[in-house]
Amino acid sequence: MPAIEIARIDEAFKRWDELLALILSSFAYMDGVIDPPSSAHRLTLASLARKARDEIAFAATENGRFVGCVFCKPEPGFLYIGKLAIAPASQGKGIGRRLVTVAEGIAREKGLPALRLETRIELTANHATFAGWGFARTAENSHPGFTRITSIEMQKRLD
Repeated sequence: MPAIEIARIDEAFKRWDELLALILSSFAYMDGVIDPPSSAHRLTLASLARKARDEIAFAATENGRFVGCVFCKPEPGFLYIGKLAIAPASQGKGIGRRLVTVAEGIAREKGLPALRLETRIELTANHATFAGWGFARTAENSHPGFTRITSIEMQKRLD
């Protein structure tokens, strides 16, 4: 079985089209399930490159092919993790958990005691996965213009 390699996305990174394709394919199952639609649809090659520059991003590869990514943003008291994306054919192999472990290391390096993420209210399987990884539901939120809950916040306290 080929090894999964995880590397930081740095200024030398050039494979934005492949990374964007990974994110879009990973989030495609949400189409028609969540409302409002995923912000992944608003990503462009330029905005993805800017996001990676402004945040701390990692990509997971298998045989040189992208199979996962995560974007991390330090906040007061937390490391926010977003755009955690795993290629559909690679889900269930522990790649997401490994990327979260990398994020935990970044949080510890920065002296941040917890991870924070947001997931859509409709995506109950994601809630269960994150709970299994040690995240607890901490808040319910509504996107602008919505009167119902559209997302939940989950946090994981680090030891």
